[in-house]
Formats: sequence, structure tokens, C-alpha cells
Amino acid sequence: MKVYSLRAFPLGGFVGFPDNDPDSDIPVDDKNLLKNRPIVDRVLVISAGIVFVGMPIQESFPGVVVPEVRPFSAASRDGLLPGDVILSVNDVEISKTVPNSVNSVSEVVDVIKKSPKSSVLFKVGRGGEDFLIKVTPDQNLDGSGRIGVQLAPNVKILNEKPKDVLEAFSFTGREFWGLTFNVVDSLKQTFLNFSQTASKVSGPVAIIAVGAEVAKSNINGLYQFAAILNLNLAVINLLPLPALDGGSLALILVEAIRGGRKLPLEVEQGIMSSGITLVFVLGIFLIIRDTLNLDFIKDLL
Repeated sequence: MKVYSLRAFPLGGFVGFPDNDPDSDIPVDDKNLLKNRPIVDRVLVISAGIVFVGMPIQESFPGVVVPEVRPFSAASRDGLLPGDVILSVNDVEISKTVPNSVNSVSEVVDVIKKSPKSSVLFKVGRGGEDFLIKVTPDQNLDGSGRIGVQLAPNVKILNEKPKDVLEAFSFTGREFWGLTFNVVDSLKQTFLNFSQTASKVSGPVAIIAVGAEVAKSNINGLYQFAAILNLNLAVINLLPLPALDGGSLALILVEAIRGGRKLPLEVEQGIMSSGITLVFVLGIFLIIRDTLNLDFIKDLL
């Protein structure tokens, strides 16, 4: 049985199974229900939600780009201009490698946040020349610093067209594994240094804000951003946490270890319900926090 729905916000997607429909007229012992399928079949179905398409090739350059400077901000007041490339911060140079160029944006932001009302020395590339500019961040209500700029990795998206199908697969595979490595490494660092990185976890509001800034600076970069976002979702979805596909896989693994004997239905439902509640509460918290961190909201407060 197939069910189609038209929604007010056409975002995301899902697969529903009769197993979860209390009004389904399919017998509970039907061998074609997902819960009655062999363990291998269920693992394949639950793991099938990760799909990736090839992306353009990315070439990296030293520094961090400043796509936009807000009027009357600290950056505008002290001389930063749109299009500037920040090459170093407080005499620490910024690498051009792909993982570091992404991380360097966060590092620059961290330096700014930790330096309210204290001078930060930027080495800036502009029009083929380098300049040293001191910027004194303003102080937010929470005590962190801000200078009123948008920052982006200094990368160029090359729309290189493959010569044939084999080269297309080669491009896609190379980009896929490169992005996958970066995503997995970032998540690993998040869990290993959770006390330091928890504040950097973003919800849907922050993700949309970042996507809008990426689209403003380089529309081609939006494809790269979408790929990284989807890979993040794919990897996170496979974590053994309740309410995620990884949680379902973990329960199947427990069933396999128990010799094919499932956990009591009440136990499985309790685990999944607790996971859904946790995800819901975390989502609400991130939405509120990220909304309060938006620049125009901060200006109103």
C-alpha cells in the first residue's frame, strides 16, 4: 500500500511502514511486514536512507574570505572591507588545506569571541597587497566579542565537466570520500571534546542562516554546503541512538546476539519514545538559542 501526502512545507522525506500504523488492516503476522522480515533484510532496509550525488571540485586558497561587512560594526569602523581575505590572526597564519580552511573559520570566530574590547591583529589580503589591521571587537550581552562580518573558507568551486562516465565516477568518488572524511573527523572531534564543542552544535535556524550566507557569497558553494549537510545527517542517523536509524540497527543487533529473540515490545517502545522526547527537547533548545544568536535579533536586544 502506498500513501502520498501534500504538505505545507515541502521539506525532507520519510518512509512509513504498515508496522507503525495502528489502523493498518494487514495481519500482524504477515511475513512481508518489516518487523517480520529476516534480520539481514531489516538491516538493508534501515541502512538504505543514505544517498549521495557527485559535487563540483573544490580548490582551496590560504586565508578566510570576508564576503560582507555590516555597516557601523567594529570591522567597518576599523577598516575591514567586503572581499578582504584574512591571512592570519594575531600572527597565526591560516592554512589553505580543505579541512583546515573550514576549521579556520571557526578558529577566527573563536578568537573574536574571546577578545571583546581587546585588539585583534588581522593580516589582510586586498587587491594583491597585504595589510595589517587591528580590529577591536564589540561586546555582546553574553560577554563575547563580535566584529560584524560574515566569514567563509577561501575556496573556489571548479565546474569541471568529466570527459566520460568513468571520469564522472572518479570525480564523484574522490569528492565523496573527501567530504565523508571531513564530516566523520569533525563529529569525532565533537564527541572527544564535547565540553568545548557543545556550544558549536547547530540547529535548523543556524543551518538555514549559514546556507543563506553561503548562497550570497557563492551560489556554487551552496551545492557543497548541501552535500556536507546531507553527509552530516547520514552519519548522525547511523549513530546508535534511540529514534534514529542507528538506534533501530542497534536493537536488531541485540536481537541477533540474543539468537533471534526480540526485546519485549514495551521495552523497545520505551527506548524509542525516550529518544524521540530527547531529540524534540534538544531541537527546541537549539532553535531558541540559534534564534537569539542571529545578528538582527542581537541588534534588537
